[in-house]
Amino acid sequence: MARYTGPKTKISRIFGEPITGNGKWLTKNSNPPGMHGAARKRKSLGEYALQLREKQKAKYTYGVLEKQFRKTFNEAARRKGVTGEMLIKLLEARLDNTVFRMGIAPSRQAARQLVSHKHVTVNGEVVNIPSYSLRPGDVIGLKDKSAHNEYITSRLQAKNPKYNWIDWNETTMKGTFLAYPERESVPENIKESLIVELYSK
Repeated sequence: MARYTGPKTKISRIFGEPITGNGKWLTKNSNPPGMHGAARKRKSLGEYALQLREKQKAKYTYGVLEKQFRKTFNEAARRKGVTGEMLIKLLEARLDNTVFRMGIAPSRQAARQLVSHKHVTVNGEVVNIPSYSLRPGDVIGLKDKSAHNEYITSRLQAKNPKYNWIDWNETTMKGTFLAYPERESVPENIKESLIVELYSK
């Protein structure tokens, strides 16, 4: 299963944001990677570079590699509505991202592992595909055995109330993907319009 396995802190330093984790290392060294650190003279980015940078940020944020990201963009372009906003909606509807948003896992990487190791169910059926695209009304939960796994339950987080497109019940260990989120509700700092411009060339 393809995934990014390189240095996560380095990626966060490139963008100056904790896009691949909690960002605790950014407080120690927030300079971009490379020789001479902050003292290095850096050219201002051109139009293409800004667009490419935004696409890379979205890929690393959601843990998607190039081929899969392009496939998601093409699907967004086929659907009705604003392409950039639809792209974010489809990325948010990924199973691993929803598991993370519900608080079942502390990070998207951990959520991906839970899904691929067959701990997560969708509508009562085990799904081990992190990129599985959810539809409104789908019910996400943990397998009975996994719901009683001390390691998994100890890492459960409280669902962030800002995520109004999902619901999570701590008692039943089940949640519902209520709807595709509106763009203003998604907290990720991504300028999706630049990604659309990049792929439109």
